[in-house]
Amino acid sequence: MLTGIWLFVGLIIAIVVMILMISKLKIHPFIAIMAVSIVLALFSLPIANVPGTIAAGFGNIMSGIGIVIILGALIGFIVEKTGAALTIADTVVKVVGKKHPEMAMMIMGWIVSIPVFCDSGFIILDPIRKSMSKMTKKSSVAMAVALSLGLYASHVFIPPTPGPIAAANSVGLGTSLLLVMGVGA
Repeated sequence: MLTGIWLFVGLIIAIVVMILMISKLKIHPFIAIMAVSIVLALFSLPIANVPGTIAAGFGNIMSGIGIVIILGALIGFIVEKTGAALTIADTVVKVVGKKHPEMAMMIMGWIVSIPVFCDSGFIILDPIRKSMSKMTKKSSVAMAVALSLGLYASHVFIPPTPGPIAAANSVGLGTSLLLVMGVGA
């Protein structure tokens, strides 16, 4: 069993293997994550604890945000497969200009993340990001960073997300959420 520094080394190796499985071998992310998790668990836990540990971790995620992630992925899939992602991407690029698709992604992320958690917003907008990246021939990584920046900018500063509400409460502005929203925006 891996312990101490070797557990940390094993975790880093597992992350690298998972990234390679997804990016180079084009293995579906769920399968790559599960395979790497099982192998790492076999090296770091007693074999009798492996199924229960994986089931408990997966169950906790599914009970917390699983439905939101699944619905967001479903909406994103439908948007991508129906061609709506290309239409949305084309419209946004026309508004901000073809030379600034990263700005378009940032603005879309900023708007979407006000009512939706940023992780769900990323899942919903990722097909649009992919479409815009193909359409404009811009870097997929730059588009992802711009989208993430827009999503997180509004997520951390503008209620109704929990972070800004907790921060407002801690400084005595919990009853002035409209003010907090204005300052955050």
